[in-house]
Amino acid sequence: MRTSLLAAALLLAAAAPARAVDGTCARDLLVAQSSQKMAIERLEILGDSEADRCRGWRQHVDTMRRAATVYGRCLSGSERSERLAQVQGSEKEFAELLRSRCKGR
Repeated sequence: MRTSLLAAALLLAAAAPARAVDGTCARDLLVAQSSQKMAIERLEILGDSEADRCRGWRQHVDTMRRAATVYGRCLSGSERSERLAQVQGSEKEFAELLRSRCKGR
């Protein structure tokens, strides 16, 4: 899991400034990128309890889904494909952790 966190952080840091379709997209992209970065940072400081991890994973999945919506709407071409693959991959990974380890938590 640490490897995927590091990869996500590197991809986020290396991403060129996104081209926005309109003013709303410009704002939404900045918010999505900031939220994605904060989500990755939150994963690194999760508590040791199963409940803390499950709560953090749930927040991460929600953030990645919101970011995917923005990237899908506001980006195009290879940048869109790369960003969507990044957040959807992370969402899928942590959704699986939730399903397998957080039943009822």
